[in-house]
Amino acid sequence: MARILLTEDDDSVRGFVARALAHVGHDVVEAEDGGMALERLAEDGPFDLLLSDIRMPVMDGIALALSVGASHPGLPIVLMTGFADQRERASGLETIVYDVISKPFTLADLVAKVEDALTGKPVEIVPLSRTALG
Repeated sequence: MARILLTEDDDSVRGFVARALAHVGHDVVEAEDGGMALERLAEDGPFDLLLSDIRMPVMDGIALALSVGASHPGLPIVLMTGFADQRERASGLETIVYDVISKPFTLADLVAKVEDALTGKPVEIVPLSRTALG
């Protein structure tokens, strides 16, 4: 399967995500913040995917994505966030960020998003219908 660099400052979330991805066969290398992720990328690479939280100390996921996008332009990046305002910060980064997954997410949602990013499947944009808008 794939080598995934997981960057998440919350120990419990990082542990859950790492176990879930390892359970489906991925090799997961963990980092607690963006600065540590850059070190891991340089020392432990190459990686097939960067999966990172947006809101973190030291270096957040947006700054990490910008740095990784410049230094490793072919590396797919998926960001995670539990904050709507943080998701908005990722807009405009479509050329370097594959997608943003909102927390809380299910194991199935996470695995599907990772698989989509690894295979290069385009992000499905579902248009809102008038009935959905009310």
